[in-house]
Amino acid sequence: MAQGQSPYPVQFSVDYPERPLDRLSTFFRLIVIIPILIVLALVSGQWQDSDTAFLVAGGTLVLPPLLMILFRQKYPRWWFDWNVALAKFQNRVTAYLFLLRDEYPSTDEEQAVHIAIPYPDVPNELNRWLPLVKWLLAVPHYIVLTILGIGVMLVVIIAWFAILITGSYPRGLFNYVVGVLRWGLRVAAYAFLLTTDRYPPFSLNS
Repeated sequence: MAQGQSPYPVQFSVDYPERPLDRLSTFFRLIVIIPILIVLALVSGQWQDSDTAFLVAGGTLVLPPLLMILFRQKYPRWWFDWNVALAKFQNRVTAYLFLLRDEYPSTDEEQAVHIAIPYPDVPNELNRWLPLVKWLLAVPHYIVLTILGIGVMLVVIIAWFAILITGSYPRGLFNYVVGVLRWGLRVAAYAFLLTTDRYPPFSLNS
């Protein structure tokens, strides 16, 4: 962060585990995570029936806030709260999947994954026209995150072996994975959650 520049409005961190991680749950992580993945799929509206209708309503609200910002310069608070709560839940599940923590992901408690996304003052902080092109402006981030995501997969495999042998997640690898998740959340907040007009930094740092 440049000297004198305020922190990015979207903050993300995961507490580094100070105790040995559970080797048994780490070994079977892809199995034990299945129930919470099903819950996440249900609340995210990611399952469809044969008639292509969603079984449940849910998922991140993108188009409704976009239209409200565009035509009314409003972001209904309950829509914002839903999007942030879902983002927190998704990231708790992701942190568990990536072996960063071994507490089973909660559907509502913060646990060790900390996310701060301020509610925007739409008339004063958001350009009403910018949401129309944010998804396009974020394309360079998509490209970089795709490459970084491949690195995350390799790091998680290495960390899996490290935890099974030593009981700990190498700190440098931990910081890398958290940095990529932070970067991805900031891009999502900019391009899809539409909570800030400040362009995300190309950085893993907080």
